[in-house]
Amino acid sequence: MGCVYLRGKTYWIKFMDHGRPVMESAKTGKEGEAKKLLKLREGQVQEDRFPGLQVGRTRFSDLARTLRTNYKLKERRSSYRADISVKHLETFFGDCRATDITTSRIEQYITARQAEGIANATINRELAALKRMFTLAMRHTPPLVTAVPFFEMLKEDNVRTGFFSYEEYMVILDRLPGYMKGPFTMGYFTGMRKEEILSLTWDKVNLFDQTITLDPGSTKNDEGRVLYLTGELLDAIRQRYQERKGPFVFHRDGEKIGSFRKVWSKAFRDAGITEKLFHDLRRTAVRNMVRAGVPEKVVMRISGHRTRAVFDRYNIVDEQDLRIAAEKVSQVHEEQRTAREAGSYNLVTIGQNGGVS
Repeated sequence: MGCVYLRGKTYWIKFMDHGRPVMESAKTGKEGEAKKLLKLREGQVQEDRFPGLQVGRTRFSDLARTLRTNYKLKERRSSYRADISVKHLETFFGDCRATDITTSRIEQYITARQAEGIANATINRELAALKRMFTLAMRHTPPLVTAVPFFEMLKEDNVRTGFFSYEEYMVILDRLPGYMKGPFTMGYFTGMRKEEILSLTWDKVNLFDQTITLDPGSTKNDEGRVLYLTGELLDAIRQRYQERKGPFVFHRDGEKIGSFRKVWSKAFRDAGITEKLFHDLRRTAVRNMVRAGVPEKVVMRISGHRTRAVFDRYNIVDEQDLRIAAEKVSQVHEEQRTAREAGSYNLVTIGQNGGVS
């Protein structure tokens, strides 16, 4: 049997949890409320539902630590992105208790981030990190939390519209500093991810066979792939080989290229072009390969896309595509009109390759 006792002006309770004595502050000066807490705890122990006292002491820093540890153990390459999300969450929640991170508190966080002009997609990545923290904390032994707060993810606009025309590519290439020209060219022609490009080392490059080999586990989807170097891209790699310093193909004074946001923004300002994302090069490469007639499965192998759903988001239609489609339809009608006037009307159709028959 448990008991209630007074320490100073605060009541405490004492009970047994599978033979282990547990003392807990009732945080009240009223004996009746302390007895209610004791009855609750004894019931939880009886039903094997007592989570332990650690749950009440768990703070946001404990949750963040579980996430970082998980990423480190699994050697996730996106840990840097998780760190960014954690920092934004930490700015808002501080080091509050996990029990204080409720649905209403999370909704306040969402409202605050939206007021800052942050996109829903970015907020969702942060919410996903928070949810992952709670899930890992629940799996902890003993558990650090007993429940994951409910919150709904925001609606995202998954349509990706940014891409480079060849003219824009040439203009920006001319205005980037020398150490960024290679990564820019690589992104435009291959659609490789930014981190894949910046982490590329010479042991992955074979100039004799004119190939780049990305080993399994070194890419985002953990699948290896081979890229063939030709034309302008091959010339850029050969030039970097002549200027090589250290293991990285693309470097800045022998060191791996880090943030290049300032020189990137400056190149667009100098060119008088609305700034685009480096990731828009990836979308551009996919679209250009499809337009060049490269089979979609081959395009996915080159760009490293695993699912067709993601691939479809990159194969965007722009005004030029719509203009070409309108011209093809107009050509069909013109052929039909000419045939009718000649008295030899036949059904005119458009083939899969865009030809008229």
